[in-house]
Amino acid sequence: MECHVVSEEAYRPLAEVAVRVGVNLQKGQDLVVTSDTQHASAVQAVAKAAYDAGAHRVWTFFSDEALDRITFERAADEALQDFPAWRVEMFMGPARAKAAFLTVLGNNPDAFANVPPKRLAMVQKAGGQAMKPFRDLTMNHRIAWSVTSAPSPEWAKRVFPDLPAEAAEARLWQAILEASRADGADPVGAWQRHKEELSSRREWLDSLAIDSLHYVAPGTDLTVRLPGTHTWVAAGKLRGLPYVTCPNVPTEECFTAPQRDGVDGTVRSTRPLSLGGQLVEGIELTFENGRVVKASAAQGEAALTQLIGTDEGAHYLGEVALVPVDSPIARSRLLFYNTLFDENASCHLALGQAYPICLTDGHDAASEEDLMKKGANVSLAHVDFMVGSEDLDITATTRDGRNIGIFRKGLWASPVA
Repeated sequence: MECHVVSEEAYRPLAEVAVRVGVNLQKGQDLVVTSDTQHASAVQAVAKAAYDAGAHRVWTFFSDEALDRITFERAADEALQDFPAWRVEMFMGPARAKAAFLTVLGNNPDAFANVPPKRLAMVQKAGGQAMKPFRDLTMNHRIAWSVTSAPSPEWAKRVFPDLPAEAAEARLWQAILEASRADGADPVGAWQRHKEELSSRREWLDSLAIDSLHYVAPGTDLTVRLPGTHTWVAAGKLRGLPYVTCPNVPTEECFTAPQRDGVDGTVRSTRPLSLGGQLVEGIELTFENGRVVKASAAQGEAALTQLIGTDEGAHYLGEVALVPVDSPIARSRLLFYNTLFDENASCHLALGQAYPICLTDGHDAASEEDLMKKGANVSLAHVDFMVGSEDLDITATTRDGRNIGIFRKGLWASPVA
């Protein structure tokens, strides 16, 4: 179903942010844009913004959720596990040529409802294995990449079920602009100021030399140790990399990698998770020595089980992210049913792969085994789930034995340094 609210011209402010801030496109650089067919107008706006910024060439790869569902329902099992080499080369070729990559998301949260989770897992695992070389480049931030969004009718109706279809799309589009800081007179300037604030918070966290974080909230009592060489990451210049990017538009987080075997206790999710087009709610996970030993969900438990069963690494955490409940997205009081937005309204954790950039020596890892020795997790999966709320307290224990409040009642316990 095509979006009828956002024209190419209306999308231009967010396109400018995506190109000039998200991937920080350089003159003469190629840009690869992936999106769903219903977002053609948004992609056209991105292409114009990219050429205006000096792009050499803009390449587009479109998918279609309706066609994907037909495949998931009707293709043979062996076909779902087939991911051809030519599809991998579609991304690896431009990556070798130092292209930037932008994804424009706007998926239906229920696109694959009632599709057997096992069949979805086949597709996701096959794609994850085949695309691992490209994913390694993105997880290591060795290429410029970013993700942004555009509204769709189904997504809008899920967020605003009581509004007529067109009004729901218009309201969702306004919410996207506000959350993405693209609703003012100078969106790019607003992002520069925002990145400076996140950088100050990141520097404060690094200065604490944290050994572990203790999460306490209703249903949550979790201790997360951090590797000795961990470093906090936020939008902006990444350690050891020559370029400034913002992989997520919007973003409100400071994040790092947990110690793979250093997570103990129980955590309860606070927001629904759209996982492969299926909703998962009420997640409860229990960890011992880093590994999930018990998992349940009030809705979508089969999808959660399939996720954790992706590989051994999917039983462990790969990310710890801090977001206050007074972030612009949180203040909107909207539930977006889209992780790009919902994770930026809430502290979150991720099952699966860690970002090597979250270790000061992560780029030096010679192999996945070496990365694990440094304390980070390795997996084909990387799925965020939200744990933040107005009841969440997080206390840090530093390497020199101090206990420092990081979050109290869902808010930063200390002003930006």
